[in-house]
Amino acid sequence: MIKIYNTDIDTNNTKEIKEYKKGSWINLIEPTDVEIKEVCEQLKIKEDFLRYSLDSEEQARIDSEDEDNTILFIIDVPIIEKDPRTNKEEYSTMPIGIIIVRDDYIITVSTKKCPTLDEIENNKLKDLITYKKSRMLFQIFYKNASHFLRYLKRINKETEIAESVLQTSLKNKELLTMLSLEKSLVYFTTSLKSNELVMEKTLRGKILRLYDEDEDILEDSITENNQAIEMAQIYSNILNGTMDAYASIISNNLNIVMKFLTSITIIISIPTLISGYWGMNVPVPFAHHPFGFIIVVLFSIILSILLMIWLKKKNMLN
Repeated sequence: MIKIYNTDIDTNNTKEIKEYKKGSWINLIEPTDVEIKEVCEQLKIKEDFLRYSLDSEEQARIDSEDEDNTILFIIDVPIIEKDPRTNKEEYSTMPIGIIIVRDDYIITVSTKKCPTLDEIENNKLKDLITYKKSRMLFQIFYKNASHFLRYLKRINKETEIAESVLQTSLKNKELLTMLSLEKSLVYFTTSLKSNELVMEKTLRGKILRLYDEDEDILEDSITENNQAIEMAQIYSNILNGTMDAYASIISNNLNIVMKFLTSITIIISIPTLISGYWGMNVPVPFAHHPFGFIIVVLFSIILSILLMIWLKKKNMLN
């Protein structure tokens, strides 16, 4: 899918257009081969940069092509996707490409819709001016870091909910939820650190010309990104400690249950053992006594009670 947006120089109003006009933003979402060739032919650039951005395993980085005078920025963005096995939502990341073509166009390429570009596309980003390429790039950086922070807060909230449920009922469902959140935090931390390298390299000014007003946005983006890194690491450490604590609790509870069941088995075995002896086809005490059965039963009960008292003192029935 191709969408083209352009900001009018006189009014600074941004609207969607159909033609490839200089100073436009071209947003490609899950583009087909035909759409990729169309864009490359219209803008006179190679297909490589567009296809790099569609690789789900692509690392955040900066690349440039002197021949076409194009610069490629690949950053990781946070997304929410459904696990096909459990049909539950999971937090993950995916790469998007931001390509600055000469001083004419800015292109964004992604394999699927992502909140970062969606907000920009829906004009929720203030002061969006498509012909100011560097500013728009830095605004994407800042908006992306803000989305990481937003998702991290949601992850922390879901962790607290899972903890509260685990305090009353140790179920596998909540433990698996916490494991999924822990995996998401690992993805987020790795992606945020990669994005940090891209922004730091851009800040040095060797890749892209920086203007004073735009440099402030980039510095704010780096600050926001660093805050997200710290939050992700803190939440990850808390979650790791919580998982270890609940793993110990589950193991301890299992030991308590096994100890209790073993004690009950021993107590029950006393009447079984005595009845086995008195059930033998040989002469036994009280065999001809009129109250023999009652005496044997009472004897078994007394032994069981004594054994129960002894086990209770040894904390085997707690």
